[in-house]
Amino acid sequence: MKNIAVIGSGTMGNGIAHVFAQTGYHVSLIDISASALEKAIATISKNLDRQIAKEKITEAEKKTTLDNITTHTDTKVGVKGCDLVVEAATENIDLKLKIFKDLDGACDARTILATNTSSISITKIAAVTNRADKVIGMHFMNPVPVMKLVEVIRGYNTSDEVTEQIMSLSKDLGKVPVEVNDYPGFIANRILMPMINEAIYSLYESVAGVEEIDTVMKLGMAHPMGPLQLADFIGLDVCLSILNVLYEGFGNPKYAPCPLLVNMVEAGHKGVKSGNGFYSWGHGTKDLIVADQFKN
Repeated sequence: MKNIAVIGSGTMGNGIAHVFAQTGYHVSLIDISASALEKAIATISKNLDRQIAKEKITEAEKKTTLDNITTHTDTKVGVKGCDLVVEAATENIDLKLKIFKDLDGACDARTILATNTSSISITKIAAVTNRADKVIGMHFMNPVPVMKLVEVIRGYNTSDEVTEQIMSLSKDLGKVPVEVNDYPGFIANRILMPMINEAIYSLYESVAGVEEIDTVMKLGMAHPMGPLQLADFIGLDVCLSILNVLYEGFGNPKYAPCPLLVNMVEAGHKGVKSGNGFYSWGHGTKDLIVADQFKN
């Protein structure tokens, strides 16, 4: 397995492409937007420069990594001859189903199709293809070049052979793969999102302020960042989407998203990506500044 295609060149897609290319794989990075692909290559280059500055790689290794990546706006061209396709498009079920249906028709019969989804059913995605045994989840963590975990999610029909290949491949990337089964939220988000939701409820019910909630979790529970800061980093729209998947999948009211989260997303306050969430992100510094609407 040497030829990899990555669908989507956003934060997760370019990070996945970076890791594969740096490990020596030939990567086809695919996006419908040529400008998005240019931005992705610039981001990968900048992240490689950070690694050079930390003396983790050399200039020659940076060049080799970039040389291992080709970009495409035509999916059929980009996936030709690939052993594995990793889809990293927006977390939207209709979009993912369309992508996988198209990939099934465009890829060789032997090609494994993986999705980086953080919550959508692998089994449901696999059902639109004629290769359900070769469809699997590879849930990378953000930022991909730094985070070690890969959740490897088996759909209902995913074969043992494909699961073993993806587990081995993940280790080759320097990651730590964990095999889980296909139920709403898998493991990472089934545990993480209710915690984030409860933190938002604590703010909504005026139990404590933004900074206070995050400080308790950072200093009391040794979390590297508080749940509200993490929610901003993930994207409040993404958090809402995952909670809805959990709520609909289990039918349990404990997963119902907090009304404050719903209102914030509807108002366009999505966290880092929009410049405003529980914190303000448009000030150009690394300081954590609580958003105006949550200041006492």
